[in-house]
Amino acid sequence: MTESYVAALDQGTTSTRCMLFGRDGRMVALSQQAHRRFFPRPGWVEHDAMEIWETVRRVLPQALSDAGVQPAQVVGLGITNQRETVVVWDRRTGRPVHNAIVWQDSRTDELLPTIAEEISDEQIHDLSGLRLASYFSGPKLRWLLEHDDSIRSRAEAGELLVGTMDSWLVWNLTGGVHGGLHVTDATNASRTMLMNIETLAWDARLTAAMRVPRAALPEIRPSIGLVGHTVDPIGGIPITAIMGDQQASLFGQAGFDPGAAKCTFGTGGFLLLNTGTEPLRSRHGLVTTVAQTTAGEPPVYALEGSIAVAGALVQWCHDNLGLIRSPAEIETLARTVDDAGGCIVVPAFTGMYSPHWVSGTRGLMVGVSSYVTKAHICRAVLDATAWQIREIVDAMNADAEVPLTHLAVDGGMTADNLLMQIIADVLAVPVVRPMVAETVSLGAAYAAGLGAGFWPDHSMFRRNWHRAAEWHPMMSDSAREAGMADWRRAVRLAIAWGNRRTTDVRHGRGRRTVVTPSGTRHRPACPRTCRRATRIRSCRRRCCGPFRATPGSGRGRPARTRCAGTPWSRRAG
Repeated sequence: MTESYVAALDQGTTSTRCMLFGRDGRMVALSQQAHRRFFPRPGWVEHDAMEIWETVRRVLPQALSDAGVQPAQVVGLGITNQRETVVVWDRRTGRPVHNAIVWQDSRTDELLPTIAEEISDEQIHDLSGLRLASYFSGPKLRWLLEHDDSIRSRAEAGELLVGTMDSWLVWNLTGGVHGGLHVTDATNASRTMLMNIETLAWDARLTAAMRVPRAALPEIRPSIGLVGHTVDPIGGIPITAIMGDQQASLFGQAGFDPGAAKCTFGTGGFLLLNTGTEPLRSRHGLVTTVAQTTAGEPPVYALEGSIAVAGALVQWCHDNLGLIRSPAEIETLARTVDDAGGCIVVPAFTGMYSPHWVSGTRGLMVGVSSYVTKAHICRAVLDATAWQIREIVDAMNADAEVPLTHLAVDGGMTADNLLMQIIADVLAVPVVRPMVAETVSLGAAYAAGLGAGFWPDHSMFRRNWHRAAEWHPMMSDSAREAGMADWRRAVRLAIAWGNRRTTDVRHGRGRRTVVTPSGTRHRPACPRTCRRATRIRSCRRRCCGPFRATPGSGRGRPARTRCAGTPWSRRAG
């Protein structure tokens, strides 16, 4: 009897892989190839979408060849992908009109205040479950369509297609210019800031705010179920699942029930909590997302907390600083010291995500003295990932009202045993790593198998989940809370540094975050061109000049702020 298999195509931030799984859920083949990232300006991150498609054309046939499997033996292909990254391409030529803008990209920071004048952060949160931030796809698409008049006019004329990476791959896999399917699923669409989180359809208010023509958007399909069949590079393989990478990871961790949670440590860090069939709105800085959808069944939702930089910080230490000869060496160096020696690294390279949602923040290192060595810096790098996850767990505990009892982890960084112990210490709960750490590909394969009828239900997935390692907290409560207090102070400093030039639009039009020694406060900002915060209060006049602060007049009285510009009512014309 001929064996059957399911395949998972996992398109990530730094590489694309194809994995093949047998009926028992065991991996039988893996093919992987890296692709480039481009950094044309500070805060900008791009991919060559054609290069990524070419890697897919290589890894898919290679995985089948390595396992000696014929295409007819593959009963289902699951596609999982980096989610918020966007591509715009010509439907007639199949060529992208611009490099893909990656989820890490922060070029839209300066655009966010303009968007906030048209639709508030609260409205966006109510409609999409997301926060107004450069992280999500909508502002990236608006920037791309407004950056070039020809791109906008071609999109409005129906000549261009837009989508996240799953849409780009499915369109090419199913024929491209020769009848390729332009589709996505609700897990990816929920990350665009264009989909209504309750109706699971494109929302006219959101698409209008982001200037995205409805005709250019893909059709939203169920996550699990037949999508179509491949044409290129191998014909005839059914595509039976599409799922964003973090939702696929939750699926691969057998997180099918409300209350199940997992955290993936890859380029970034992503903590998801299954909340069941009703969308739960966060009150503490998390976002609502779709965990999965199946035709004929109610959607499953999740709360998500995201950090932009986790494994990417280790890679930065290797690529940019030369502190380590390989990413794995960071654990070796960090183990040579007991702590970070007072050094704290805040890796806000592209702003801060959950639970802060502050755009324009930049990374910093504080607490450095002549005592600090590169080993201490390596330890501080690992600490940074742990403290960022602690902030998200605190927010999730407050929203869910049920404290986390343990944390299931996966992803490449979980091979760092010291990091896992540090996370257990700062969370004060056990950390559990499964036998299969790369659960993104596993989850995509599971979903594809369900969509193809290869497996009848979830029971095999639950049986296949096995614990590989577990870490228990060893840090004292006093040390944990002191460390958290230091981390929060460092974060406030990072936000203050970014706010030298950047307006925070979390609370809508005309609000500015001012960070003081006692915490973060919001001040009104000048409604037009004045952008700089002052020491005491911001300009309330419509002016075209800079702010100027004058000294206080009398003991205990605050300094006054005086506008140095010409009021708009007095300007010529």
